[in-house]
Amino acid sequence: MNVLVVTLLLVTGIQLRVAGVPDLPPHSTPLIIHRYAGWAMVACCLLWLVYGLASGHLGRHYRLRRRDVKGIFSQTKFYVWSIFKGEENPHRLSRGEKFNPLQKVAYGSIMWIVTPALVVTGLLFSDILLVRKYILLWDIVKLLDAIHVIGAYLLALYLVAHVYMATLGRTPFSHIKAMIVGYEEEPFASEGDDVQHLVPGSCPEPGTADV
Repeated sequence: MNVLVVTLLLVTGIQLRVAGVPDLPPHSTPLIIHRYAGWAMVACCLLWLVYGLASGHLGRHYRLRRRDVKGIFSQTKFYVWSIFKGEENPHRLSRGEKFNPLQKVAYGSIMWIVTPALVVTGLLFSDILLVRKYILLWDIVKLLDAIHVIGAYLLALYLVAHVYMATLGRTPFSHIKAMIVGYEEEPFASEGDDVQHLVPGSCPEPGTADV
């Protein structure tokens, strides 16, 4: 669902940025699809937020801890250099640590900054009569448009990086398989020792960071 919604938004958004397309009538197909896909994205975000708060998922997996700040540098070095030399990932999965520091920063930025910016500006562009007059009065159409487009570019860049990261599992398709079946066998670090056990694990966040 998330993948379909984000794909529709990106494809129709690109169509709306093509020269001459902004002159399309209000009920043209790309505009209608983009609008309804946007509302679907709002629904997905609300479901993600409610589930995350109710389950404790947000605080458990997305909260940056002090050790994560130090881990950002070693994790960056791993992805930029060490992974190509066959070195071990400095982050060890555990039941309470699903994401490494860079993943927390990336997912957190997408879900708490980029996505809300896209949602809010998209809603303001939805021709809602209550706010439309204020948008025109304050002359902020270009500002809202710039925020929306920059957010869309960042989301598209994130998706490209996310697809690449999804191939960095034990096999190129192990993470992708986990997104489909809902679980993945991963070596988790046991608490209190350095022995790793093969137990059911969680796959990386799908598509648009669960957008």
